[in-house]
Amino acid sequence: MDVVLETVFNLCGTDLLPVAIPLLIYWIYRSRKIKNDLKGKVVLITGANSGLGEALAYVFYTAGCKLILAARRVDQLERVKSDLLKLNAESETFEPVILPLDLSELETIPQKALEALETYKQVNILINNAGISFRGNIVETSLEVHMKVMCVNYFGQIALTKALLPSLIKCNGHVLAVSSIQGRIALPFRSAYAASKHALQAYMECLRAEIPEIKVSVINPGYIKTNLSVNAVTGSGEVYGVLDTSTEKGYTPKYVAEEILRAVIMEKKELIVSPLLPKMAILFRILTPSLFFYFIRLWAKRKK
Repeated sequence: MDVVLETVFNLCGTDLLPVAIPLLIYWIYRSRKIKNDLKGKVVLITGANSGLGEALAYVFYTAGCKLILAARRVDQLERVKSDLLKLNAESETFEPVILPLDLSELETIPQKALEALETYKQVNILINNAGISFRGNIVETSLEVHMKVMCVNYFGQIALTKALLPSLIKCNGHVLAVSSIQGRIALPFRSAYAASKHALQAYMECLRAEIPEIKVSVINPGYIKTNLSVNAVTGSGEVYGVLDTSTEKGYTPKYVAEEILRAVIMEKKELIVSPLLPKMAILFRILTPSLFFYFIRLWAKRKK
């Protein structure tokens, strides 16, 4: 500790020490909190087979959590589990548990929640990460597509949350919903997706207000470099099959996962992981909605 203080003194000089020392104390506290607070916590991650879900599995596994990895593709979950077990973690780790789960099959979700609880008797942290994206215009998009996207991105998420709620309340647990910037502002040609994320955002805000025994965090990322756009559905229900340029230039899943880990540790109610422009757009939407809608309409015309 003396060596660290001496280094700070040399770097900052005496004038900045009143600021540097409190920051140093906070940094040490925060580092220890990261290492200790999550050890042994049971974390259920949906959509853990790839992309952001896989990255979340890595960061929570190395933090010493007991993972329940949930997704439809069991073979991919097995791959993620195998990769995790090969890691040389600095602290004690636990072998992940695999839970086959299809959020579109709403009637099976209560039983799947029971299976998760049978493993560790509780779930401390639920990360609602699984989801499906959409590309298409409103006129040509079938109602069935809207229902499919809403089922996975909204009804499936709240069905799992409700099924695990008694356990989460009992252990003062934490619910995370991976929403999107489009949970705050809607973009053209994303109607089904944006609507589902708006709904999820609203539900989680109500959940936070009504049940103070649990913590609720809504994560609103911008573009993440995953296959989300490739696997998106179109207005006819077909697979989009294209990696959008904006998605390709997005944040890495690892970066977003680490930000989410910090949000859990610091118990943030909401986290926006995006460049400055989307954050400004959210503020713009609140302060000058008419002007915001005008520019969004111009943007939509260029995209047609």
